[in-house]
Amino acid sequence: MLLDAVFFLVQAGLDLFWWAVLLAAIVQTLMSFNVLDGRNRIVWTIADFLYRITEPALRPIRNRLPNLGGIDLSPLVLLLLITAVSIAVGAIRGYMLRSGLYF
Repeated sequence: MLLDAVFFLVQAGLDLFWWAVLLAAIVQTLMSFNVLDGRNRIVWTIADFLYRITEPALRPIRNRLPNLGGIDLSPLVLLLLITAVSIAVGAIRGYMLRSGLYF
């Protein structure tokens, strides 16, 4: 029962972070094309929040990826990594269920 809650919280955290990375990439793209005005207080607050949440995970990926000019592939790489971790968590939970480590 306790492990179900732990696995649920880990999966929910990964899902929320996946959406935060996606929204941060969309907001940054819209701000770079001047669709969203960064001087607007609400837009700036949302963009700043998403930047602060996602940047610690994106910075190491950006440092390792080659410079492609104006194209930033680090959110795509991070989304793939989050999905891989989510699949691994599900596989670990399934393995633990099948082996009888928890019920």
